[in-house]
Amino acid sequence: MPFWDLQRQLGIDVDRWFLRQSMPQPHGNASACHAFEREWVECGHGLGQTRASRECQPEYEDFMECMHRTKLAARLKTILEQRDKMIKEGKYTPPDYHKGKEEPRP
Repeated sequence: MPFWDLQRQLGIDVDRWFLRQSMPQPHGNASACHAFEREWVECGHGLGQTRASRECQPEYEDFMECMHRTKLAARLKTILEQRDKMIKEGKYTPPDYHKGKEEPRP
């Protein structure tokens, strides 16, 4: 059958596109989110898409957070809003080095 090994015949590797963190990295080091991706793939292996999406949701969320840092960005935004609110109320004064008024360095 000519279509059994279509990826090899065309010279493409679709698995590399799906598993971005598992690709060979420069200098041979593992990428930052490789461990999270590996846990997600191992959890969903052999389960099927529907069952894996239900049972492996925590692993997938951890992997996506590592990749995109959305929860971290939301948390930082909340912290900065609280800081600005405290500055406006006069309860907090940022240090001079945060205002750009620090002494010149030698």
